[in-house]
Amino acid sequence: MALPAVLRNRDFNLYWAGVVASQIGTRGTVAANFYQVYELTGSIAYTGLVGAAQAIALVVLSPLGGALADRVDRRRLLQGAQTVALLVAGALAWLTLSGNAVAWHVVLSVVLTTAAATFDQPARQALIPALVPRSQIAEAIALLNPSRELAVLLGPLLAGVLITMSGPGLMYAVDAATYLLLVAILAVLRTPPLPLPEEKRTVFQSIVEGARYIAHRPLIYTLMALDLSATVFSAYRVLLPALALDVLHVGSAGYGILSAAPSAGALLATYSVFRTVQRSTRQGRVLLLSTVLYGAAAILLAFSPVFALAVVAALLLGGFDAMATTIRHAAVQIDTPDEIRGRVTAFYQMSSRGGPALGDVVVGAFAGLVGPVVALSVGALATIGVAASFSFNNNVVRSYSGVVTEDRA
Repeated sequence: MALPAVLRNRDFNLYWAGVVASQIGTRGTVAANFYQVYELTGSIAYTGLVGAAQAIALVVLSPLGGALADRVDRRRLLQGAQTVALLVAGALAWLTLSGNAVAWHVVLSVVLTTAAATFDQPARQALIPALVPRSQIAEAIALLNPSRELAVLLGPLLAGVLITMSGPGLMYAVDAATYLLLVAILAVLRTPPLPLPEEKRTVFQSIVEGARYIAHRPLIYTLMALDLSATVFSAYRVLLPALALDVLHVGSAGYGILSAAPSAGALLATYSVFRTVQRSTRQGRVLLLSTVLYGAAAILLAFSPVFALAVVAALLLGGFDAMATTIRHAAVQIDTPDEIRGRVTAFYQMSSRGGPALGDVVVGAFAGLVGPVVALSVGALATIGVAASFSFNNNVVRSYSGVVTEDRA
């Protein structure tokens, strides 16, 4: 069987390999960060500062990262961001392996690494159309998105092995090596130069222009709303410990399996997702159906009376999420001109990455009042309601075919 055309692209294949390695290192480091801070302080509250540091850096710096992604060479911006992260990982590895690391060193490293990532992510997504033809953008994203799920599975596992061998410092050293690999790959990629705007704008004006573009693109801002409805209302990950320990009574081992199941489901769905974005001309309807089924799977998870059924529900959650996420991300990239793609991606990143953090807070607080089963069920019904409201009338999402054919506003 012949390889898909996107996999016969030398530059994309190199880039994909580098991104996979970098993401595994990043996920492993996040796991090691949480472990090391708790080990050093014994405080869950202090450990929570790791997540807070990520959220603050993301919200504050994402628009600036998007603006720069449209003003400078995206490949060079990526190299710069990866180099900063490499230096941070290397410094933390040295401090940890020498026995001199303290908790605030780890939290500061998280702030700096996340700050680098806010410049990295918009450029990383916006670089894809420079590596593949427009007709292959959706296929490229369908292959790149599961890399995140693979990293979620392998990164923490790698961290556990390396921490057992030599402590968190070894994980940080491996992470630094993955950053170095991606920097080297970016150096040999062949990408066309970014067309720069004729009139010079300030960074603030560029950010405003990106926001104004989204405000005039119903497809993009509606997709952002759908993304938020799923990640905020159906934020299931924050409830998994309570479901595993207090509802299903399967202990820490069961919690680990339940936590890994959504990522496994996303990986298992990779072929179906790829074929859908490659062939379907009704991707908007597939997106809406996947979102409704995602909510249904969340309800099944909430009410699962036995552990096996809960694992099946979690696998389905990951699969439906992978389908919906891939179509949303591809639609945003296809519907955005190259000269503004970095800023639009940055704003979209605030919903796609910020939504889960907000959902953890909202659903977690709600669960504290009504319990995890009711909280997840009510949130899932809200997700289903939002998606269903777009399913029974003509709108830009329902009619989205996978290729933007309308005139640009």
